[in-house]
Amino acid sequence: MRDDTFQRSSLIHAPVNELRDWHFREGAFLRLNPPWENAEVVESFTELKDGARAVIEVGMGPLKQRWIADHEIIEGGFLDRQISGPFASWEHRHLFEEAENGTSRLTDSISYRLPLGILGKTFGSPLVRAKLERMFRYRHAVTGSDLERRQKNPPPRPLNILMTGATGLIGRALTGYLQTQGHTVIPVTRSPKSAGDIRWNPEAQEIDLPADINIDGVIHLAGENVGNGRWSAKTKRHILESRRLGTRLISETIARLPKPPSVLVSASGSGFYPHDGQIHDETGRRGDHFLAGVCEVWESEAEAARAAGIRVVHPRIGVVLTPAGGALKKLVPLFLSGLGGPIGDGKQHLSWISMDDLIDVFHRSLFEKTWEGPINLTAPKVVTNEEFTTTLAATLRRPAFLPAPEAALKLAFGEMAEETILADIVAVPRKLQSLGYEFRHPDLTSALSHVLGRMTPES
Repeated sequence: MRDDTFQRSSLIHAPVNELRDWHFREGAFLRLNPPWENAEVVESFTELKDGARAVIEVGMGPLKQRWIADHEIIEGGFLDRQISGPFASWEHRHLFEEAENGTSRLTDSISYRLPLGILGKTFGSPLVRAKLERMFRYRHAVTGSDLERRQKNPPPRPLNILMTGATGLIGRALTGYLQTQGHTVIPVTRSPKSAGDIRWNPEAQEIDLPADINIDGVIHLAGENVGNGRWSAKTKRHILESRRLGTRLISETIARLPKPPSVLVSASGSGFYPHDGQIHDETGRRGDHFLAGVCEVWESEAEAARAAGIRVVHPRIGVVLTPAGGALKKLVPLFLSGLGGPIGDGKQHLSWISMDDLIDVFHRSLFEKTWEGPINLTAPKVVTNEEFTTTLAATLRRPAFLPAPEAALKLAFGEMAEETILADIVAVPRKLQSLGYEFRHPDLTSALSHVLGRMTPES
């Protein structure tokens, strides 16, 4: 029985050597794996060469299966071949060709055979082809966009970046992006897994950072999740203290280094602003609710770094759109089941940002010397919850008529609901716009279509 085949080819506006290098760098799988795919790297390699092996754990509903693939360098690119996994056989060729006027062509060519013989081919082939079309449309869009950004705003050189929160939702996405851009990421973690990891314990104000470490910049993301259910007094204390103590430890430690990094990008949140439905740019006043106070403390604890002459950037992050976690991960299954609808009266505003724009801004904050202080990390087109619901439903091609009553949400989640899903915050990216930043996804339709791997509703 003949193998099935799949091929996708795209013109990339970057030289072929840049295209090739991008794919050969550590982090390429993290960057290319679609956010809707439940896949995790168990074992990987730092150098792509003959015999390099990757072990990926793939979620298949409630079950998980390991996909083991070996790599081989071939003329014009490389291939990966399944050693064990969900297919009876799988060979994937990644090909890079020079095109006209400094552009290149990326071609993914796959030959595969499904298990269960003719039965698997008859019933499985249409599903697999649809999945491959969706996946590689996303992968080629990411590759092309990342390389175009690199051509327009290249980093000055490969950077060594210290990062807290590297295993979190944003940290994982940002790590893959930074690595494919040619940088080295040094994770700061409570439980080091690799020789280069840095151990820390914010509560004890301990960090094992060598005095002679060579780091160009620091990205600080670590902090207790604010959206995991109802807040108790203990939960609120953990939310505040995780940010206070972690930021203080990082800031004071790098300020004491004989050769401090040039920049600290220390995360904050759009929850800084009042819940009044009024437009707030980076000069806006602080709200009088719990998360506003947390953001104020979070940012103020970076003072030691500022005093040491380190440039400090505070991205005030809005609602991050990705099905890999956060609000969208919870909403998509409901909408696909036909159970979606507006939250409360739907009139509260949502200040959102696509994951691709978020990681791009973090990256540029490392080397753009005029980027400093608070920066609202939100898209220019703020929407109401009703508009968000309508757009998400259209993207998924599902109805959205079952509202979530405000009273029920307050009863179930209390203050957490009031400060997150019911909050009416309009944070606009005035500073990014004044700096000339060009959003990849300025509108909600393009952002949701991209991160969910769907064609735009009009197409």
